[in-house]
Amino acid sequence: MTGRLRVFLGAAPGVGKTYAMLAEGRRLHDEGTDVVVGLVETYGRRGTENQLGDLPVLPRRPVAYRGMDLTELDTGALLDRHPALALVDELAHTNAPGSRHPKRWQDVRDLLDAGIDVATTLNIQHLESLNDVVEQITGVAQRETIPDEVVRGADRIELVDLSPQALRSRMAQGEIYPPDRVDIALDHYFRAGNLGALRELALLWLADRVEEELADYRARHGIRAPWETKERILVALNGAPQGEHLIRRGARTATRVHGDLIGVHVRPDDATATREPPALAGQRALLRELHGSYAEVSGGDVARALVGFAHAESATQILLGPTSRSRLRELATGSVINRVIRLAGPIDVRVLPAPEPGLLAVPPAPRRRRPAAVPLPRRRLAWLLGPAGTAALAWALSPLRTSLALSGVLLCLLLAVTATARLGGLLPAAASTAAGALAADYFFTSPWHSLVVDRGADLAALLLFLAVAGIISHLIDGLTRRGQQADRARAEAAVLARLAGETVESGARALPELVADLRQVFGLDGAVVLVRTGPLWQPAAASGAVVPLRPDEATLTVELDRDAVLALRGPALTEEDTRLLGPYVTQLRLARERERLAAQASAAESLAHTDALHTALLDAVGQDLRAPLAAVRREAAALPTPEGTRIGGAAERMERMVANLLDLSRLRAGVIPVVLRPTAVGEVVAAAVASLPGEPAAVRAVLADGLPPVLADPGLLERAVADVLAAAARPAVVDAGAVAGRVHVRVTAPGPAPGGPGLTVAQGFVEAMNGELTAEPAPGGGMAYVLDLARAPG
Repeated sequence: MTGRLRVFLGAAPGVGKTYAMLAEGRRLHDEGTDVVVGLVETYGRRGTENQLGDLPVLPRRPVAYRGMDLTELDTGALLDRHPALALVDELAHTNAPGSRHPKRWQDVRDLLDAGIDVATTLNIQHLESLNDVVEQITGVAQRETIPDEVVRGADRIELVDLSPQALRSRMAQGEIYPPDRVDIALDHYFRAGNLGALRELALLWLADRVEEELADYRARHGIRAPWETKERILVALNGAPQGEHLIRRGARTATRVHGDLIGVHVRPDDATATREPPALAGQRALLRELHGSYAEVSGGDVARALVGFAHAESATQILLGPTSRSRLRELATGSVINRVIRLAGPIDVRVLPAPEPGLLAVPPAPRRRRPAAVPLPRRRLAWLLGPAGTAALAWALSPLRTSLALSGVLLCLLLAVTATARLGGLLPAAASTAAGALAADYFFTSPWHSLVVDRGADLAALLLFLAVAGIISHLIDGLTRRGQQADRARAEAAVLARLAGETVESGARALPELVADLRQVFGLDGAVVLVRTGPLWQPAAASGAVVPLRPDEATLTVELDRDAVLALRGPALTEEDTRLLGPYVTQLRLARERERLAAQASAAESLAHTDALHTALLDAVGQDLRAPLAAVRREAAALPTPEGTRIGGAAERMERMVANLLDLSRLRAGVIPVVLRPTAVGEVVAAAVASLPGEPAAVRAVLADGLPPVLADPGLLERAVADVLAAAARPAVVDAGAVAGRVHVRVTAPGPAPGGPGLTVAQGFVEAMNGELTAEPAPGGGMAYVLDLARAPG
């Protein structure tokens, strides 16, 4: 029988993994379980040592390696002892050469194979799959790693959690590391941001494992109904234009409930012979922008394939758009929406209506001196039913010619013409009028069944019918035109009111929102603002599936300014459309102008800051300090007393400050070039310490081996470090370390932060090298001055 593995997982050292493992061991020991401590590292922590208590501890196996006496887990003795539970600390530990196995997790595997239960500890940074992520976060490469499958195979994993603030507080109180390592640890690995990221990694990794176990459990028990442990919003995409609306609605819902967004497209089984809908590529890109995922499934039955995928992904909601099928096709093949609702079972199905056309698009304006535009399906139906229906009505009424007479049938035919005009417009109504007149002549005037008219009264009635039917058709066409004009005016007013009521936002959001709104209003295939960059055009904001990349590819271009144009692709715009386009062009020009003004304001602010600094420096130089200071130094050198030495040192520091101020002024003005190159931090710190007047021994440098070089100007960096050391109190400690792709040089000194221009000049030098100088309270008291510098590439 194989033993069971229990892992106490933590985000970082010091969260209490070993303490929790020992507490569980003591509980089981008190209940009568045979518990043995195989190996525990207490690192001198009082709480951990106290928790060890009276638990039996197996002696460690001594190992000699390169003149050092090491101790390791005695796996053989533990197998011979064969307890019910063995406590083995630090699962990812690398054993000393000559041990039974290279890694401790392999020793634990032997214990499990022998039927011994094992409780162990592990930090999240030691997992092989997260090794590169942890190095990117903390800047520290983990050499001791463990395969993920070893931990995933554990029977039980418990997360030992502690907030970053609480962990840093424990560190500052000396409960984790010795006092001489606290400041360096807090400034590097144990930064609040690092700890927060590691904690999130641990929670996410454990959540993935829980989800895998849940999926296995449901598969073993044949559970297909979704368990709403987490909301998963499934958006069905078929390439229709309203797909973007569905995606945005789904993204908003997923954000509110902290769920997942999944877009799925069902392609036919013969997808090799079917072209992908043009809008689908843009919808995939929108899903990526909204942090959603995209999937494609194939199947002849769209509804069944969609619901099957939803069950497989444990979706809790399915979002569908309105059907694009005709009523006739739905009667023939059935409704996909209805089938999804029937097959979905416990999954919520939401059918969202298409965006209201009046708010997104402006209907086309009716053209003058032409029949009013009627939707194509209605016009086709009117041509199909109008003339033939009018003639058929005359034929059907022909048996009643004696009682109905010509006047009665003409009134009935006039009703048919009026209905045709209302359905399909003026031209089908004219054709129906002609067909009705001929049919009435054929069936209701003598001689019967001929187009000859014997009586003048009948001819007058037919001509009057043609005139009245024509007038009524023309009036109906005029009413239709007025209705279309009113609809367009209402839509234009809504668009103009929206533009007038919205303030154009500065920044990157204004142009994309305006361009997307413009494309929807005019029903275009694509719209883009192109900006000239030398000989090339670059899109600043774009919307649509077919976006022109050059002005000559567009249907219409409008110049926004000297280097930017609005390029549109799609149906040609009418005169009315062009008039409505004017406000959009004005808003786009305002947006471009706001962006330029924001950039100029930022540059002006920087220039104002530089000018203020130059003024202060020129004021200091104008006081002509250098000559008096040189005289003071000469007089102080002539006094062989401690007071003379002290005066000379102070004068020397003042001269150095004046020189730094002048150099900083020249640096800001661009007179002194800044040459950034890979620079060794250790050499710079040593030179800066040696240049200090007085006692350099009061400054201690603690620099780790293998410190990466920084991208800096060696001379400026040396002067910046020297200025910080000169301003800091004594004794001072200098350390450095790599942090998330940067290098931090830290000066820790007692006492409060000093004032004066010394740190201001040092800050100017550091900023000239694309770095940052900050001052913060040190955890152990005093102040810490951190020079944040870029790490040299390579």
